[in-house]
Amino acid sequence: MIGLPKLEQMIVPTDATLRDALSVINNNAQGVCFVVDGMLVVGVLSDGDIRRAIMGEVDLNTTVLHTANKEFVSLPVNTPLEEIQAQLNERIKTIPIIDSDGMLVDFACASRYHQVPLTQPILDGNELEYITECIRTGWVSSQGKFVSLFEKSFADYVGTPHAVAVSNGTVALHLALVALGVGPGDEVIVPDLTFAAPLNAVLYVGATPVLADVNQATMAIDIAEAERLVTAKTQAIIPVHLYGHPADMDAVMKLAHKHDLLVIEDCAEALGSRYKNKHVGCFGDAAIFSFFGNKTITTGEGGMLLFKESEIFEKAHVLRDHGMSKDKRYWHEVVGYNYRMTNIQAAIGVAQMERIDEFVMKKRWIASQYIEKLSAIEGLRLPVESGDVKNSYWLYTVLLPRSIAFKRQELIERMLHNGVEARPTFYPMHRMPPYAPFVLEGQDFSSSNAIADSGICLPSAVNMTEEDIEKVCLVLTSILGEFLAEK
Repeated sequence: MIGLPKLEQMIVPTDATLRDALSVINNNAQGVCFVVDGMLVVGVLSDGDIRRAIMGEVDLNTTVLHTANKEFVSLPVNTPLEEIQAQLNERIKTIPIIDSDGMLVDFACASRYHQVPLTQPILDGNELEYITECIRTGWVSSQGKFVSLFEKSFADYVGTPHAVAVSNGTVALHLALVALGVGPGDEVIVPDLTFAAPLNAVLYVGATPVLADVNQATMAIDIAEAERLVTAKTQAIIPVHLYGHPADMDAVMKLAHKHDLLVIEDCAEALGSRYKNKHVGCFGDAAIFSFFGNKTITTGEGGMLLFKESEIFEKAHVLRDHGMSKDKRYWHEVVGYNYRMTNIQAAIGVAQMERIDEFVMKKRWIASQYIEKLSAIEGLRLPVESGDVKNSYWLYTVLLPRSIAFKRQELIERMLHNGVEARPTFYPMHRMPPYAPFVLEGQDFSSSNAIADSGICLPSAVNMTEEDIEKVCLVLTSILGEFLAEK
């Protein structure tokens, strides 16, 4: 988004001349402008349209409506990202985004799908060079130098001895549980407020997920609640460092040592987060990370699994590759999985890791700007850094004032209509049909319910500018002000 024009730099009124339009197009450097009546889009005009008109002996003082293309492509403001991407091509490079009344609210182009997106991958480093090397040499599948390079750079960054690159974060959780011997008859304590992957992975191995409420300040698992849930069948606990804030790992490890539990850290959203000056993922028996397209670094899809113990690492390494012997090719001692990462994905990962410090620093800068601009809003609860931690702020997540939390969806829709993408927090696991059977008698999940009903994730893309943040805060503050005035 850096260097892209503001929306107002893309428009000309219906009474503007072609000369005026050329000036707008030259200034916005997009090769196009939108002809508007007020903010109603009535045409699209490109520099090519103007050149052709001049060659046809049309005067530059002619009004833009004479030449503008009135059969233009536009998209509704709630169009999914995939559809926006599908519409953009060599012929249509810029698309006006309109509301239900046809009013211009945004525009899309190859490097921008929403004016202020929630997240956006940054792939302008060495990614293309390394991918090209994979293609040129033919090493495009799971064999090739970039897989091991990615594993090493990642393990070095986090500070653990062993890393296994896999196809996504969910299979990393599954592989961790299998490698550590968790299976049928075992119980695994997981937070109620999380993405579904930890619970799904527990179910994949035939174990039973046990849901624990979360700490309302950090959104991480409530250890006092977790301890009350420990039984003779409890085999492991999966603390999730939700939205970037580390769980209380001292308390987690104390609980694990007391009850002889395995600890698998879910760091999918916490790359760059630290607990007492150690990177998350260094504390438990295993840790997983995700490289989905919205994460701090991405490989498109992908994940990483970390271990302290070499024996467990070796077991997971074999299981990742169909259970095939490392010494005797095509000989299988155990039933394994095809959970491998491709060399192309790993090449992207290597390039991304070259900029990890830059990305994390930018995430924290974005958070500092939000804190400065939003802290005065009555009742709006901002994310914290509770204890001796460093929050990487994967998604900057705020909690609405309780009195207007019921208007959350309306707020999100109105923000989108004003060119700002936001999303609600995760649903609590206990509310959804596959996981409701695991709710124990007497559990009320008051904290996870409160967060889930009032939480909003704000734009947190690494390439956000100060202007972008200002826009988000102005839009949010304005709408919240209306809601609070109505209560």
